Amino acid sequence: MLDAGCGPGQWTDFLAACGVAACGVDLVPEFVERARAQYPDLSFEIGSFETLDVATESLGGVLSWYSLIHHGPQDIQTPLAEFARVIRPGGGLLVGFFEGTTVETFDHAVTTAHRWPVAELSWQLVQAGFEVIETHTRTGTGSRPHGAITARRQSNP
Repeated sequence: MLDAGCGPGQWTDFLAACGVAACGVDLVPEFVERARAQYPDLSFEIGSFETLDVATESLGGVLSWYSLIHHGPQDIQTPLAEFARVIRPGGGLLVGFFEGTTVETFDHAVTTAHRWPVAELSWQLVQAGFEVIETHTRTGTGSRPHGAITARRQSNP
């Protein structure tokens, strides 16, 4: 399993602790450096998940936990198509994101981010060759609304 946009590696480590063969990739060298130092037995690479150095249909799944938030409607299909390329048919994708009533940008600690309506991001996943299995949203007083989508790679993306 690939943790796409792994940041400092905590979810990669969690997956590995659950017995999943997991590795991480992130565009930010400092995050990868921190992940390698914190979890030296795991593999972390600097790179973009828009152009993964991974063989076609070689992964059982991808975790994209709050990493797609930096893609808007004009470029979201690039990473989704890359996920569809590397995940084997029947493999899974879990996407975490900030949820909103419309696609809208907002300032984020790293770079500009986007809120996505669940229905719109689900539609984007279907367009990329995924079947949406489950969606979840949660809100809390004083916090941003969050969403998660579980999807399965179709046979012909």
